[in-house]
Amino acid sequence: LMLGLGLAVLRSVLDTKIRTRQDVASITDDPVLGRIVFDPDSTTRPLLVQDDPTSLRAEAFRAFRTNLQFLKVEGNPRSFVFTSAGPSEGKSTTAANLAIAIAQAGSTVCLVDGDLRKPSVADLMGVEGAVGVTDILIGRVTLAEALQGWGQPNLVVLPAGHRPPNPSELLGSQEMGDLISNLKAQFDYVIVDAPPVLVVTDAALIAKDVGGALMVTAVGEARKDALSDALGTMERIDARVLGIVMTKVPTKGDDSYAYAAYTYGS
Repeated sequence: LMLGLGLAVLRSVLDTKIRTRQDVASITDDPVLGRIVFDPDSTTRPLLVQDDPTSLRAEAFRAFRTNLQFLKVEGNPRSFVFTSAGPSEGKSTTAANLAIAIAQAGSTVCLVDGDLRKPSVADLMGVEGAVGVTDILIGRVTLAEALQGWGQPNLVVLPAGHRPPNPSELLGSQEMGDLISNLKAQFDYVIVDAPPVLVVTDAALIAKDVGGALMVTAVGEARKDALSDALGTMERIDARVLGIVMTKVPTKGDDSYAYAAYTYGS
C-alpha cells in the first residue's frame, strides 16, 4: 500500500501537464473563464455550437460566453485576442464557437483571423479567404469590401487575406490599431484569433489594441512550464490576460466537465 501511495505521489510530482483547474491556479491568479469539453468528433465537426447546439460541448461554450459577459474588469472589454502557449491547443475552434455563441445570443460579432502566418479561420468557417486583414492594412481593399457574412445573422468574418512577408510589422502598425478601432465601433464584440505566444509575438501585438487576451490551454497536452512562460511573455510586454480557457476537458474523472457545478471563478 505504501509503495502504491509513493508511486502515485511520484507520478503527480513528475507530471508536467495541465490536467485540472488546480494546476492552472498553481501557475496564475487569472480566472478560468471557460472549460470546453473534449469531443472526439471536433476535427470533423468543429462548429458544434451551430451543428449540435444541445451537445455538452455547445453548452460549455454558452457557459464561457456567460462568464465573459459577467467579467468585471476595467473598461468592460468586448474585444479579445485568442492565443495559446503552443500549437494545436484548440484556440481557433474555441474563438469560432464563442463567436457563434455570442451571435446566437443576439449581439453582433466580428471574428477576425489575426494569424497572418498560418490562417485557419476562413477554412473553419467555410468562407473565401483570399482577401482580408493584410489587404486592408496595405490599402488594397476597404474594410467593408473584406467583411463576409456568415450563416448566423449577427456574425461576420474577416479572414487573414494574403500572407505577407512581414506579419509582425503589419500587426504592430498604426493601421492595425485603426482597423481594430473601426471594428469595435461597428460590432458589439470583436474576437481575434492569433498565433501561439511561444512561437511568435503576434498575439501580444494585437493584445494592445483589444480589451485583452484569452489564453487557451489544452488539458492533458499543454505543459505547466509552457503556460507559465506564455503568461510571463504577455506580462513582460504589458499585454493584459483576462483569463484562461481550458480545452479538451475530460467528461470523466475528478476534474471532468460538469455544467451544473460550473460557475465563473470556480
